[in-house]
Amino acid sequence: MSADEQRAARRVVLADDDVLLREGLASLLNRSGFEVVGQAGDSRDVLPLVHDKSPDLVLTDIRMPPTHTTEGLDVARTIREQFPDIAILVLSAHVEVEHAIELLASGQRIGYLLKSRVTDVADFIDTLQRISNGASVIDPALVQELVTARRRDDPLAALSEREREVLALMAEGRSNAGIGHKLWVTEGTVEKHVRSIMSKLNLSDSGEDHRRVLAVIAFLDAQ
Repeated sequence: MSADEQRAARRVVLADDDVLLREGLASLLNRSGFEVVGQAGDSRDVLPLVHDKSPDLVLTDIRMPPTHTTEGLDVARTIREQFPDIAILVLSAHVEVEHAIELLASGQRIGYLLKSRVTDVADFIDTLQRISNGASVIDPALVQELVTARRRDDPLAALSEREREVLALMAEGRSNAGIGHKLWVTEGTVEKHVRSIMSKLNLSDSGEDHRRVLAVIAFLDAQ
């Protein structure tokens, strides 16, 4: 690499307690237009390195010393707060949806890839370039996990399309008769839908008005 290329190279800090992986990444990046300016095997060393080396990009694992839980993500969030212009790639063997969502929602220049799914070196280097240039890249496996989690947590997931329509009209304050008029069905049909909604939302029979309010709250909360 020429002197001009060295000056133009993206400066990188690597954080991973697997020394062989870390050294391998450093070698790969140094051959691919990046300049690795610091390495850390302990999460407590990452932030001082960032302060000292002023990198353009930080690659970090999630589970690092001292406790091997979410230290990498914690450091990444701190870096994003203190240095919002630094690009961050979380490169991990683990899917940590709950802990990663705040970081992934923090804006541009952010990525999350699973180590086991990185199978093409050229594609990986291209991903790093795109993140450095402002893109956000999330592993498809993590996207699927996020979608699944949302579906799993959606209190209305069990409702049919017609039941959702009935519940939406309940949220507008309509009576069963008013809902039937709106949907061109009988009031008896609406009552069956309402009973099914209450059952699927696990709302006990403690008074029809009370249950309707709870059902509407569930609907509004899911919007």
